Amino acid sequence: MSRLARVTAARVCVIKPSALGDVVQAMPLLRVLRRRFPGAEITWVIASGLSDLVAPHPMVDRVIRFERRGGWREWRTLLGELRTARFDLVFDLQGLARTGLMTAATGAPMRIGLESAREGASLAVHRTLPDSGRMMPAHARYWRVAEELGMGGLDRSTPIAVSRSDAAFAQTLLPAGRLKLALVPGARWDTKRWPPEKFARLAVKAFRKTGALPVVVGAPDEVDLCGQVTQAILRFAPGCGAINLAGGTTLRQLAAVLAGCDLALSNDTGPMHLAAAVNTPVVGVFTCTDPVRSGPPGDQHELLQTEVACAGSYKKTCPIPGAGHCGCLEDVQVSTVWEAMKRCLTKNGLIRRPAERTDAQGPVLLPFRHAA
Repeated sequence: MSRLARVTAARVCVIKPSALGDVVQAMPLLRVLRRRFPGAEITWVIASGLSDLVAPHPMVDRVIRFERRGGWREWRTLLGELRTARFDLVFDLQGLARTGLMTAATGAPMRIGLESAREGASLAVHRTLPDSGRMMPAHARYWRVAEELGMGGLDRSTPIAVSRSDAAFAQTLLPAGRLKLALVPGARWDTKRWPPEKFARLAVKAFRKTGALPVVVGAPDEVDLCGQVTQAILRFAPGCGAINLAGGTTLRQLAAVLAGCDLALSNDTGPMHLAAAVNTPVVGVFTCTDPVRSGPPGDQHELLQTEVACAGSYKKTCPIPGAGHCGCLEDVQVSTVWEAMKRCLTKNGLIRRPAERTDAQGPVLLPFRHAA
């Protein structure tokens, strides 16, 4: 039995500041920690821009916000707050130099890290969990904490807290009785961005075949990109009623919108994991990353990967010049993604047989499926 299965703690800290997809994949641990340490104060250290996910949250007692672009004054305040909290047990799930510094600053008697740590972060922990390296799927790597705590058999669902007003926001926007397709065309890396015109073509095809309502979502810095996608959709399907919410939602509102959609078409990016976390099936396009290592778990999804030689190389910029530059983005065809979308709709009970209609007079779909 792992030593962690016998440990006691009154104050537990999770250090996982970013990024959105990783934070979402780590959040199933909240149920584990609450069950394993029912009377403990649970703290999460998170980037300010993502703090909506855990503040407020019924399973989190305290949130410590990290300002990524903060100066020495902010760092000194943060490290002081971590020191005075007197945690008994700390998990560094980020494993970078800055989170190693945070972990060391706690002075906790038990500090746990993952084998995926780099930049010297492992020097700040007392133990790294075995079988938690970078080649492990991210969701499985974080779940190693649950297994070491003796709670690996618990439900792995992600507890996303959405307020009544957030749910009402989504319900006001999304009509009942119509298939709703969330489109996530953005991504931080250029090599993750399936071309916006392909997103638009797929959305138009889905509308014409099933009557699906396109719902475009994205971060504030993706407003122009999402605008291009929306305009292209409306140019070829002016009656589809496409909605563009890029830059117009909080994270909790985005979660509610994704929960209200029946399907999400996404690049490998944070909202993809958020969609999966709220039980919306995902059709994921993976180019420079690997769907096994980076995709959401579950057979309700359809995850596609390019077949170019450098697939899954995790390069933020394409190293190939000339005609082959960003060939991974061109390799995934609209027709291939459409077939994956049909499979996803069918196996999740979202479309009746026959699977297609050639007119756009009404959707071939089941009733509104998700409760925000």
